[in-house]
Amino acid sequence: MKIQGQIVDIQNKNIYSGEVTVINGIITSIIPKEHDIQQYILPGFVDAHIHIESSMLVPSEFAKLAVLHGTVATVSDPHEIANVLGVPGVEFMIDNGKKVPFKFNFGAPSCVPATSFESAGAIINSNDIKALLANPDIKYLAEMMNYPGVLFKDEEVMKKIEWAKHYNKPIDGHAPGLRGDDITTYIAAGMSTDHECFTYDEALEKLQKGMKVIIREGSAAKNFEALIDLLPDHYENMMFCSDDKHPDDLLIDHINKLCARAVAKGIDIFKVLLAACINPVQHYNLDVGLLQNGDPADFIILEDLVNFKCLATYINGELVAEKGISKIDSVPFECLNNFNTDKKVVSDFEFHSAAERIRVIEALDGELVTNEIETDSLIIDGNLVSNVDNDVLKMTVVNRYENQDPSIAFIKNFGLKEGAIASSVGHDSHNIIAVGTTDETICRAVNLLIENKGGICAVNAHEEKVVALPVAGIMSDQPGAIIGEAYAQLDTMAKTMGSKLRAPYMTLSFMALLVIPALKLSDKGLFDGGTFKFTSVEVK
Repeated sequence: MKIQGQIVDIQNKNIYSGEVTVINGIITSIIPKEHDIQQYILPGFVDAHIHIESSMLVPSEFAKLAVLHGTVATVSDPHEIANVLGVPGVEFMIDNGKKVPFKFNFGAPSCVPATSFESAGAIINSNDIKALLANPDIKYLAEMMNYPGVLFKDEEVMKKIEWAKHYNKPIDGHAPGLRGDDITTYIAAGMSTDHECFTYDEALEKLQKGMKVIIREGSAAKNFEALIDLLPDHYENMMFCSDDKHPDDLLIDHINKLCARAVAKGIDIFKVLLAACINPVQHYNLDVGLLQNGDPADFIILEDLVNFKCLATYINGELVAEKGISKIDSVPFECLNNFNTDKKVVSDFEFHSAAERIRVIEALDGELVTNEIETDSLIIDGNLVSNVDNDVLKMTVVNRYENQDPSIAFIKNFGLKEGAIASSVGHDSHNIIAVGTTDETICRAVNLLIENKGGICAVNAHEEKVVALPVAGIMSDQPGAIIGEAYAQLDTMAKTMGSKLRAPYMTLSFMALLVIPALKLSDKGLFDGGTFKFTSVEVK
């Protein structure tokens, strides 16, 4: 196979008219050759940190969509399914990913459960980490979210880190807002990357102290604008990632969009492409070609280097996408699940109180961090209820692994004027999380997900919509295009009901993520991520 175009030699900062020859999936020559073809040939894009599960698609279906945008590989943390199903969940992801021509690179989830302050479906201890890291299919130790455990040298945490060092595999960090001596200690323990920076100064400090910073732009957390100005001076130590990419967004774009936005800011094209194509491969030692002689033929053809529209994607020399059509076929797989809770009644969601003031989670659009605020309570018949006029809505997290009383809190900025929305994608333990205007609609939404053994839904007085997620309660068994469209309809319904958030379901999913400050809710209660302690809804 011979393909002609403008060869983009990223590492030598050169673009020239040439021809690529591929034999048996390997690039055998790249030679200058005069022609008038203006398409651009370059290495494929790599998402340097993503949870495939957050696309609500199994790996094989994720691949079908990602290749349309020139993505040939991901650095994937199977942390979400591991929190539900443990090591068998990780094995499911690896096995399913191998069934399609795409280069998934999975890590060993370091924090399962993420904390002891929530109920998860499984535990992965240091012995499990040892066994996973011994597997050549596991490329790295995934994000070490338990940074207090690192700082205070928790025995089990340190064993996991030592096994990664033993097998000479990179260790991903996860330390939002960590600065000063604490981040110095954290890096010294072996953390090599961080995708959680949300300010320029934080990212700069981490870069200066030897960390590699991954610029995240996902469906909920959007840090591109805050961090992109660091790229011109620190391009050798930066990468791009989505972290969490919902299916409707994946239908539209992926890492290619970040390249277009960076180039539009006037950043040197070669610096941008180093971050998007080269740096992840070299940092994680991936078996992904870089458009060099003898490399696997993993490359893409773009219409231009402005909009980064992908015309074709090749992986191991196989054409996997062309002109907006994916060549990857769906594959059969088994739906693993473990929903073990019974349906609830409306009284389960009552919060009896006489408190005049309550502590409220303030959700921030496009951020995983939240604020803690206080507001006047609204009490009817002794029950704390949603104050729709002030946009302070009742929120619940329901244990999906066993029967327990739901935990209750209140949240601002979801904006719903009617009904409720709910999801069993609730990082990190994936219990059911719901926000609503009344106890009745919250109960309906929660029960709809229990009936379907997982999913996302919206309910109001007139209709119910649900996207079932039968694979571990977090992924669909349907093709990506179908789920992308169904998710978009749910997103529209939530916004019709009043939500002003750009991605209400993605934002909802992170309101139970205890390792991100400041205030979150687990199935065990309201949690202060700053002090790492439970706190009270009622302000005494």
